[in-house]
Amino acid sequence: MSALAQTTLALPPNPSFTPNSAAYSTLFTALSTSTTITQLKQVHAQILRSKLDRSNPLLIKLVLSSCVLSPSLDYALSVFNQISNPPTQFCNKFLRELSRRAEPSKALLVYGKMRSEGLGGVDRFSFPPILKAVSRAEALTEGMEIHGVASKLGFDKDPFVQTGLVRMYAACGRIMEARLMFDKMSHRDVVTWSIMIDGYCQSGLFDCVFHLFEEMKSSSVEPDGMILSTVLSACGRAGNLGYGRAIHDFITENNVVLDSHLNSALVAMYASCGSMDLARQFYNKMSPKSLVASTAMVSGYSKLGQIEDARLIFNQLVEKDLICWSAMISGYAESDLPQEALRLFNEMQVLGIRPDQVTILSVISACAHLGALDQANWIHIYVDKNGFWGALPVNNALIDMYAKCGSLERAKGVFERMPRKNVISWTSMISAFAMHGDANNALSFFNRMKDENIEPNGVTFVGVLYACSHAGLVEEGRNFFASMIREYNLTPKHEHYGCMVDLFGRANLLREALEVVEAMPMAPNVVIWGSLMAACRIHGENELGEFAAKQLLELDPDHDGALVVLSNIYAKQKRWDDVRKVRNLMKNSGIFKERGYSRIELNNEVYEFLMGDRKHKQADQIYEKLDKVVSELKLVGYAPNTCSVLVDLEEEEKKEVVLWHSEKLALCYGLICDKNASSIRIVKNLRICEDCHTFMKLVSKVYGKEIVIRDRTRFHHYKDGVCSCKDYW
Repeated sequence: MSALAQTTLALPPNPSFTPNSAAYSTLFTALSTSTTITQLKQVHAQILRSKLDRSNPLLIKLVLSSCVLSPSLDYALSVFNQISNPPTQFCNKFLRELSRRAEPSKALLVYGKMRSEGLGGVDRFSFPPILKAVSRAEALTEGMEIHGVASKLGFDKDPFVQTGLVRMYAACGRIMEARLMFDKMSHRDVVTWSIMIDGYCQSGLFDCVFHLFEEMKSSSVEPDGMILSTVLSACGRAGNLGYGRAIHDFITENNVVLDSHLNSALVAMYASCGSMDLARQFYNKMSPKSLVASTAMVSGYSKLGQIEDARLIFNQLVEKDLICWSAMISGYAESDLPQEALRLFNEMQVLGIRPDQVTILSVISACAHLGALDQANWIHIYVDKNGFWGALPVNNALIDMYAKCGSLERAKGVFERMPRKNVISWTSMISAFAMHGDANNALSFFNRMKDENIEPNGVTFVGVLYACSHAGLVEEGRNFFASMIREYNLTPKHEHYGCMVDLFGRANLLREALEVVEAMPMAPNVVIWGSLMAACRIHGENELGEFAAKQLLELDPDHDGALVVLSNIYAKQKRWDDVRKVRNLMKNSGIFKERGYSRIELNNEVYEFLMGDRKHKQADQIYEKLDKVVSELKLVGYAPNTCSVLVDLEEEEKKEVVLWHSEKLALCYGLICDKNASSIRIVKNLRICEDCHTFMKLVSKVYGKEIVIRDRTRFHHYKDGVCSCKDYW
């Protein structure tokens, strides 16, 4: 039994005994850490029943005892409010306690009571804890009022008050005001420097971090491990490997002790800058390995596409926090492994780890990449059930997800239900219509956006120009490009010029496309030359296509797409020796043409097919179905188009190759597994070829199915023998 329990049992009613203040003071002194808040309230009740003078000393002891015994200070605050004219020294002690707790804003209640007695209720020791509480609560308005009081009392010259003000302004995002206060200080200790440097880092002003650190090195104050860790964090977030190495040299030259915190910061910096060999060196030396460093390694490997290395470190961790789980899920989502991202998210759910908004955004991205509508519906339900539905970034991501899963109606439904929309919301919807070839709605939404006084940005115009390009709206595209510069004062970037090259190229205005390239104020990049090259391939302009491909290869000698196009151009011209030279170059350099694959979702499972795939357990049935479908389509005029098979094969062999394209296999599997389905949805990683495009149109007519295919650049909706792209893609 605790000391308090023994004491309270010694005080029950006794007609001959009346406890006095001294007795209760002795009792408070006897409190132990095992005493409960309930027992303390029993003592409080006895004080009230005893009709003692409710003197400040007893109530103050109650408040201080409550601070020791309870993580919540609600009871302490209620007792505090009963104290008249509380001593400033006691109030300051209570303020310090409140500033450290989970709800620092409650310190403002104590400060308010102190001020109610006039300015005499506060002294210079009151301001550091109340400013710390304001900083943690990010209560800028109250902080500015407190700054005014401190100035009125002359305490704004106190270095501890000044440090508190720097912290408050930095924490509330007013970094310029923080710097003004910092520059006024006559004495800055290491804490003040640390607060200011961290403020710049949190505000994303990384160059200011580096400049201020250089200024600090010229002062008489030595940076500590905390400051060095912050500067390393800024290096990592800015991708500034050079300055990160300089900080590492500074640590070595000044014999700074590499504790676990600083070691983790070095690992994170090198990993964030993509220097995984150096990150690994420091990581291997750590024992035990910190979760921060491990998560940095997972993120670093993931960003470089070394997803197996990332998973290996992830699997070695015994304890993982939400940040680590999110990093691994994001790694899969960004590495073209969306199914793995979803599997890991499900595993995380089984373990009872609640995701945050960052995790949810990665999962939505994985669903979008996968293109599976059932999975998309599932994550949308999860978002609504778990309280993420009100977050603007989540809703914007849902629009993009549904658009990429082939459901414009659901994307539009999310958009229309959103309580608040920003430029990203409107742009997402415009881009959704554009990728589905619905230029009319894309341009209609652009006009609605202007009517709502939402200013379009550069990304919005990429969506608008993309819509014009895929619908052949050449004049409209010209006008939008001009208005972007003239009306909105937006400087076109590579993406906008790329859209214009694509617009003219698709419309077979190749001379105008080349003129755009030649008139650009910046050097054309890989995407620009790639757009021109693709247009030349589509329209059979071999000479200009060869020129564009060679320009592209000067920028990126290992570009598989350019080498393949060059090979195809030579193949069309029957220049088989040149074809072999290009193919040998690719082989000797370890460059491989990206393999085409198609995915289809059936019964909440996603199945993937490659060209000529025989790995599926129902492969024999799939090929039998393909033969049957081809036979039926031939009755309505289908003949395999082998123009896309640009290898030196006999014509019959070419026909066989084109019939084994992955989207045809996925389609036939869909026809086998879901005979009654009205629609079939397929995702393909490359541009659909002419033969498959014709094939899908005929299947939609003969079998009465709606077929939706997402290829690399857009959606094709096939129905009754017609495609939404109007054969313009």
